[in-house]
Amino acid sequence: MSLAIYRKKRKFTKTPEPEGAVAGKGKNRFVVQEHHASHLHWDLRLELDGVLKSWAVPKGIPAKAGIKHLAVQVEDHPVEYINFHGVIPEGQYGAGRVLIWDKGTFKLLERTPKAIKVILKGKKLKGTFVLFKFQPKNWFLFKTK
Repeated sequence: MSLAIYRKKRKFTKTPEPEGAVAGKGKNRFVVQEHHASHLHWDLRLELDGVLKSWAVPKGIPAKAGIKHLAVQVEDHPVEYINFHGVIPEGQYGAGRVLIWDKGTFKLLERTPKAIKVILKGKKLKGTFVLFKFQPKNWFLFKTK
């Protein structure tokens, strides 16, 4: 998968974000980053297809079953981003503080063009979560029972 969109949005001489390689090793890792940008949100990233497939989740990851939160799909990120935390400088895309909120591994249960179902095994997040696509970039994220 190409990281062209990711790279086009960033000036790596000014931001501490990793430029990244094109393909990762496929270790089924995930990270949730708390991103204090112009609007506080959480970024859910799943290691798939050699990159981190990424969604911005404005209200955070639902802790209880049955609660749906909007998850907006954003550009793929390099796998090195799984360990990124720090401050993206003012004037740069996504400016603000990025903290690692949770990370771990996942088991992929289902993947279709409209749904991704995983079991997350993190320090905070445990259980089965579903991303369900309802518009080109908009998904629902929810935890199952």
